[in-house]
Amino acid sequence: MSTAQTIVLGAIAGSTIFLGLPLGRVRMASLRGRAFGNAVSAGILVFLLVDILAHATGPVEQAMEQAKDGEAAWGHFAGLGLVYVLGFGAGLVGLQYATRLWAPRRRTGSGQGPRTSIGPGAMAAAEAELAQPAAQAAALRVGMSIATGIGLHNFSEGLAIGQTAKSGAISLAALLIMGFALHNATEGFGIVGPLAAANVRASWGWLGLAGLIGGAPTFLGAVVGTSFDSVFVFVGCLALAAGAILYVLGEVLPVGRRLSWEVTLWGLLAGFVLGVATDLILVAVGG
Repeated sequence: MSTAQTIVLGAIAGSTIFLGLPLGRVRMASLRGRAFGNAVSAGILVFLLVDILAHATGPVEQAMEQAKDGEAAWGHFAGLGLVYVLGFGAGLVGLQYATRLWAPRRRTGSGQGPRTSIGPGAMAAAEAELAQPAAQAAALRVGMSIATGIGLHNFSEGLAIGQTAKSGAISLAALLIMGFALHNATEGFGIVGPLAAANVRASWGWLGLAGLIGGAPTFLGAVVGTSFDSVFVFVGCLALAAGAILYVLGEVLPVGRRLSWEVTLWGLLAGFVLGVATDLILVAVGG
């Protein structure tokens, strides 16, 4: 398999993320349906978090064992551990500050401070109507944050494709491409889940951008992977992805609790099982 073929197939593996994104154009009138869609997204993210942390921690543990047995320097282990911690922290805390930059400033009344509630107790209907655009904008930001976390994860998948092909394991590289293509097809659902919860109908432009952010890194990772092999880059990207996904889960799950916690729990189960199923298929074909 030539370098060009590997890169093209890596791009195909990343492009399957677009299969689930058109659901972002569907409005769900049912409260339970919106809660379930949001929770399926969260369930997929929970699986990705578990899977990513397992793959990111493995090289660090291996480096520690090698250092303990005298097969490698302790500095190598310390470096990997530092990349792991910094990457996870940057993904977790970095999105918090990035969200502050993306979020529009609240309008104030006559420049005298935050706007006060116009209805006692429960939010009045007029106030809810005014708040809806802000909630929809927040859902779009969360969806794009999910795409960012998934993109970091997919970059590491592209690295695996490129490095495997470079090592001469052609059959394994082909199996990885097929497995990742199937796996990435479910990630589009994960991106648009928060939109369903907020009853947002995303534009095709937004969906296209989210798909590029989430899927294109598979192609970029394949390009980098065919050029050089770096366990530090691999661990760093996975740790960044894990931190970002944990942050997003903190945004998505409270929405599910407000809509319907019972439905959210079933949706979490469904999303997690869907993620496990695609991973088992990948393992079955040799990935």
